Amino acid sequence: MFERVASQLATVLGVLAALAAGGCAAVPLPARAIQLNRDGAAALALGDLETAEARIALALEYSARFTEAWVNLGLVELRRGNFERALRDFVRARNLNPDLPAPHHALGLLADRRGEGARAEAYYRAALRVDPGFAPARVDLGRKLYERGALEDAREQFLRAVEVAPDVPEAWSGLCATLLRLDRVDEAAMHLARAVAKVGRTPLLALLEARVALVRGRYGEAEEDLLRSALVDAGGDPGVEAEALAWLAIARLAEGRAPAACAAASRAVAVDAHDGVAQFAFRACQSQPGDGAGR
Repeated sequence: MFERVASQLATVLGVLAALAAGGCAAVPLPARAIQLNRDGAAALALGDLETAEARIALALEYSARFTEAWVNLGLVELRRGNFERALRDFVRARNLNPDLPAPHHALGLLADRRGEGARAEAYYRAALRVDPGFAPARVDLGRKLYERGALEDAREQFLRAVEVAPDVPEAWSGLCATLLRLDRVDEAAMHLARAVAKVGRTPLLALLEARVALVRGRYGEAEEDLLRSALVDAGGDPGVEAEALAWLAIARLAEGRAPAACAAASRAVAVDAHDGVAQFAFRACQSQPGDGAGR
């Protein structure tokens, strides 16, 4: 019974994927191709690029018109830094079916990696014109707006993102970070509580809780939370670790503890020298009397 239902479901999924990939007259995608593509995407998420490439390439042997598989193959190349190959695969996917949001979004990711911010935003918006509920493009558009200081626009995008994808932690963390930048601390705290109730206390959300405590002058609480974020919650993510250490440095500076602050700032830039908050904290320590950064 279970096998028959599973087989029927796979057939339905194949038909739906084929319609998305090539129009109503297209031959349905084989169920095996769909499964191989899913397995390839799972390997990609784990960073196993060779396995991902092999599985996705096999999916494309079953059907060269499998739009989503071309996107995933391009994402493998993007992870490798092979920008031209990624571009080739993303363009092929878009040409196969421009009415899917994923190829537009993927082209935005490529532009992002190349430092082409305006072009990345344009591609993210193109994906949302196709499907306003496509959460990855909504979150990435909000992130680009946040990075260039268009904070009200970023807030609007993240608000929409949490409506269409309330289970995506990045949507919530983007919204709360933007509200903090806008000095709307009470709103940030309210949405943080909603976020934790919805998706749990992720490392980014825990870091934002510490920032709320810091803004409210609860330095001891902030320092405890930031130390936990840096040493435990980061889970090997250098971005989270560096930012937590940087905010820890800022909290200690606010308390007048320059030597301890500069120790945290130095660790932050050692973890990720490109992190903006880490760079800010390190510069702030260097400006302390007596060359605080060297203490």
